[in-house]
Amino acid sequence: MGSGRVVLAAILLSALTAAAGGWLGVRYGLTHSPGSPVSLNTLLHRQLDLTTEQRQRLAALEAAYAARRKVLEARERAANRELAAALLAEHRYGPKAAQAINQFSTAMTALQVATVRHVMDMRTVLTPRQAETYDQAIAKALDSSRQ
Repeated sequence: MGSGRVVLAAILLSALTAAAGGWLGVRYGLTHSPGSPVSLNTLLHRQLDLTTEQRQRLAALEAAYAARRKVLEARERAANRELAAALLAEHRYGPKAAQAINQFSTAMTALQVATVRHVMDMRTVLTPRQAETYDQAIAKALDSSRQ
């Protein structure tokens, strides 16, 4: 592989890594409050004094989200495999590489949207008082100026 191709491959892999890192940052931010060991999951299940019905409803939401997440993560992995194959076949940023990056980006965005929707769906199970605490935890997790 020529030096130009190596540089191009490094740039593409860096871009994908940065995109994946951004997505992971949002997922982490939605579930973990930096500087605090309390995640949204811990908050929900240990600190909000949920009723049995609330726990059952949350369990159903979590199961549905886990299944959706698994599908979307598989799409990301497939797009990465396609990108690798495209780079090996084309030895440049060609149409196949562009298509694979677009597929990865679409799957990554879908997963990010699914994660945010899941977090907000869980909120609908809470009482107004619980939701206020939950909202504060979400805001703190996503806004570093609230730390």
